[in-house]
Amino acid sequence: MPEHAILREVGLRDGIQMAARFLPTERKREWALRLREAGLREIELTSFVPAKVVPQFADADALAAILPDLSGVTASALVPNLKGAERALAAGFTHVNYVLSISEAHSRSNVRRSTDEAVAEFERIVALKSTPAGRSMVLGVGLATSFGCTLQGHVDPDRVFAVAARVAEGGADELIVADTVGYGNPAQVRALLPTILAIAGRRRVVCHFHDTRGLGLANVAAALDAGVRTFDSSLAGLGGCPFAPGATGNINTEDAAFMLDSMGFPTGLDIPALLALRRDVEGWLGDERYSGAIARAGLPKTYQPSSTRPAP
Repeated sequence: MPEHAILREVGLRDGIQMAARFLPTERKREWALRLREAGLREIELTSFVPAKVVPQFADADALAAILPDLSGVTASALVPNLKGAERALAAGFTHVNYVLSISEAHSRSNVRRSTDEAVAEFERIVALKSTPAGRSMVLGVGLATSFGCTLQGHVDPDRVFAVAARVAEGGADELIVADTVGYGNPAQVRALLPTILAIAGRRRVVCHFHDTRGLGLANVAAALDAGVRTFDSSLAGLGGCPFAPGATGNINTEDAAFMLDSMGFPTGLDIPALLALRRDVEGWLGDERYSGAIARAGLPKTYQPSSTRPAP
């Protein structure tokens, strides 16, 4: 049997956080439901950040009403702090992603606190697990700027490992290794991930790559070699960090699904359905930065999803 890979769709969160046009809640609901129909089984649905900081997520509580309709899908929410985690749990989310920056400069720009202060906030979120509201919480921790930083430049791998160990030992259920500004390359990925996987132990490791300089899918391939099987991606390659100059574009969901499937790691995704959704999303959002080779060139006539190929 082929070894499956998982794409966790982050377009509804990371993808539209910088969009100029507010996407109505009903459109977001349609987007999420069509992702489910296309085979997505993990979706980062929204973020519980203050609306004055990121207006796109002013409807986070309203959007949470869709959770009962997403049966079979692990829907998660990003939170910037303890208050955000409390709001997410109260809205009905059980999967919460908290992001902290390894880069001190990015941490202070993004959340106005040092990395150590961000770890302390993580510990306060972990404490929710001992409360009735947080008993079923699954907490993912994103290690932002693990491969470099637009503001700071070099990020010491030993600092990445030290922070990863602190959050793993402190109660994180999974680690999300993030190339927030697209600085990573395959050699870095191969050098960093074996130690991260060892630190994680039985916890899942997710990779979050950006395609800022065209290396996103190359980094996915390097991470596959290291043993990672779960990746964040965004429909149409939407996304970027509003607090890191030049941090454009997540890896493209359609292209990533095609590559993984072609390499023998089926994702279970319906790529034509994703392309149809993408066309509608482009109409909803208007003039944004979109990417994707499959959207441009189409699937090859010889393409056959690996799940339907005869066994060798």
